[in-house]
Amino acid sequence: MELPASVNIRAATPQEDGVIAEHFYRMWRDLGIDDAVILPQWPTLCTEFIAHARQHLHYQAYVAEVAGAIVGSAGGQRFAGLYPWIIDLAHRQYGYIWGVYVEPEYRHRGIATRLTQLVVEHLQGIGCTKAVLNAAPKARPLYQRLGFGDSNLMELDLRKKAEG
Repeated sequence: MELPASVNIRAATPQEDGVIAEHFYRMWRDLGIDDAVILPQWPTLCTEFIAHARQHLHYQAYVAEVAGAIVGSAGGQRFAGLYPWIIDLAHRQYGYIWGVYVEPEYRHRGIATRLTQLVVEHLQGIGCTKAVLNAAPKARPLYQRLGFGDSNLMELDLRKKAEG
């Protein structure tokens, strides 16, 4: 899908971290997360996380603009890991894509695709060997078209197990 000419996609600046945080919040709300369980300090938590990731993990975000307004964003960074990294980074250096969000009225126009492609290019540029993300069910086809495949990530909801 080709982007409409009215859409400008570019690297985000640190001054736009607040917009990226807002998109991250909206993403969770779109996924059905109740506002009551989202911490009230989410804007600060998000912008501090982004600042740390930019400084230590090569974070870069991209934004989509229409008529000067940011209507979408996505970011990525070197994955910090969940366990000790004992494999040489030339063979296993993951990049993590997160916060892919496009405002509802601009969806299905190729914006999320292009934002994700730019994040993938950034991750390649910083030496990542693999890009990973957690996809919302509705977004899975988009990521599959970009070449993402199913992984061995498995989940067990411990809240449900405790109830049983």
